[in-house]
Amino acid sequence: MIPEIGQIMLSLALALALIQGLLPLVGSQFKVTNWILIAKPAANLQTLALVISFALLIYSFITHDFSIAYVANNSNTNLPIQYLISAVWGGHEGSLLLWALILSLWASAITLFSKDIPEVVVARVLGVMGIVSIGFLLFMVLTSNPFDRMVPAAIEGRDLNPLLQDPGLIIHPPMLYMGYVGFSVPFAFAIAALLSGQLDAAWARWSRPWTNIAWLFLTLGITLGSWWAYYELGWGGWWFWDPVENASFMPWLAGTALMHSLAVTEKRGAFKAWTVLLAIFAFSLSLLGTFLVRSGILTSVHAFASDPERGVFILAFLVAVVGSSFLLFAIRANSIKSNVRFQLFSRETGLLMNNVILLVSCLTILLGTLYPLLSDALNLGKVSVGRQYFDPVFIALMFPLLALLGVGPLLRWKRDKLIRIRKNIINPLMLSFFLAFSWIYFGYKNFEIMAAIGLWLGLWVFFSMGFAIKEKLTPQLNWNHTPRGFWGMMLGHIGLSIFVIGATLTSTYSTEKDIRLSPGENYSLGEYNFLFNGVKEVKGPNYMAFRGHLIATKNGVFVANLYPEKRTYQVQKMPMTEAAIDGGLFRDLFVAIGEDLGGGSWSLRIYHKPFIRWLWLGTIIMSFGALLAATDRRYRLMTKMKKNREKIHRGLEA
Repeated sequence: MIPEIGQIMLSLALALALIQGLLPLVGSQFKVTNWILIAKPAANLQTLALVISFALLIYSFITHDFSIAYVANNSNTNLPIQYLISAVWGGHEGSLLLWALILSLWASAITLFSKDIPEVVVARVLGVMGIVSIGFLLFMVLTSNPFDRMVPAAIEGRDLNPLLQDPGLIIHPPMLYMGYVGFSVPFAFAIAALLSGQLDAAWARWSRPWTNIAWLFLTLGITLGSWWAYYELGWGGWWFWDPVENASFMPWLAGTALMHSLAVTEKRGAFKAWTVLLAIFAFSLSLLGTFLVRSGILTSVHAFASDPERGVFILAFLVAVVGSSFLLFAIRANSIKSNVRFQLFSRETGLLMNNVILLVSCLTILLGTLYPLLSDALNLGKVSVGRQYFDPVFIALMFPLLALLGVGPLLRWKRDKLIRIRKNIINPLMLSFFLAFSWIYFGYKNFEIMAAIGLWLGLWVFFSMGFAIKEKLTPQLNWNHTPRGFWGMMLGHIGLSIFVIGATLTSTYSTEKDIRLSPGENYSLGEYNFLFNGVKEVKGPNYMAFRGHLIATKNGVFVANLYPEKRTYQVQKMPMTEAAIDGGLFRDLFVAIGEDLGGGSWSLRIYHKPFIRWLWLGTIIMSFGALLAATDRRYRLMTKMKKNREKIHRGLEA
């Protein structure tokens, strides 16, 4: 009965999505109050139905109900409990259910935290999100039902993909989906504003906290994915320009541009059309990522599905949502006017340039990701686009962006003069130049000019933020009354500078070596020596492994014991590499074990990776900055002021 109840809940959620997506939009257009008011309960009831459905799927995994095809294909009785639960979203059908559930949770969050927004606006927003929900629930019910029965029931499950039997599966996909789906909220606010024809600063103000939170989750999701790939795949890399990696990075870039554009629209009433376009574009890229992952048109370790029919359904839905959104924008474009003027040397100009660079970067990645697919579809031959394209093009675009970031926060709105901020530009510029080139010259044996320039730009952003803080707090030094939004911006830029420093140094000065060692032999990599003590066989809960033991020393001083593993999972017989990592703030020692070469000898891969942890430290700081900006008390004060005005108005009427 459990699968049948789960299917009923999915069908009920679809029915509620139809109500949520249609009645509030029609009601808001024709001023039917009851239809407007039905938006919130419909959204919350849909969430409840999906929560029950999701809980039932978890229960089916835990109880090993192999009569359900999805459970039988993605679990096993020997699978540890934490992976039985995370296996729920480890495959195509379950990940779609998670997608739909998170979308409904965002909608319910709007019902809870948008009480001071006019009901008609909330109704339109929830209506737009309801339409998106209809598409995904239809897709699930018709082509990807996670509760489909298997006749006869399987005796044993096929097991979860060994690559996914990792703690990364527990948190990475939910975080990533929270970001992906979260961009549906500013998208819905933008479409609601277009439908109403009221594109003022209010909709931007309502959208900003939601955009920041969505961006926060997406940043953390990408960070966790990068860390997972680093330690799990045994390659020692943190970004591979995989098509699905790109599919998550593109909405991040568009979302970053959207955050900055929303600030201009809210504060100055400028960039209205541009901001709406970015909101549509960011969510469209999220839908594109969903299509790429589930269409079967690409090969990736992240891909969930290989059924072309499913891909056609998602493509049709993508075209419908994106096409109708851009059509609505085109219809309303003439009415979207920004009469705000600003000079060339101003914060508005800086943010506009920021947006242009981010969008060009996004389109560049989009071209590199889709070109091989288009080439293959048009029978032009199979083409591979990889690091040789992405690295130089993207890095070239980041140089002017970083240079701009060092100046932007120092500029005033509307107009400014170079003479006013020249010291705050020259001083950090000279300081960062001296430190960067000294760091590379004295810190490393080989001087790399590109590394010095990258480090210079990273330090330039870092020190510029310090001067921006000094200017903000001088002369009052009033820390308490400085808005959180300002500190969020500072932390976001500081986090980016730390990321750039880490990426520059680890990409340029990492060392690696593939070696052959027998028990008792050692190998030196730079200042570090690795003594190989051999390999022994160990048994895991559902795998057998060969576990190596190496002792790392530096100048004769013990550093760490390293235990890399080569695992073979019992059901799927897939070999997996589990790297051993001794991490630190300034370097990682990374060892992966390869093949048995006979006579006790094994192949090993050893890495020394300087400053690699600064990559993830920087993104965490950026995420915390987004959280501060989203919780800026100015949004709460605006709400209080609105309530006070309403009280005064009611008092005057009385």
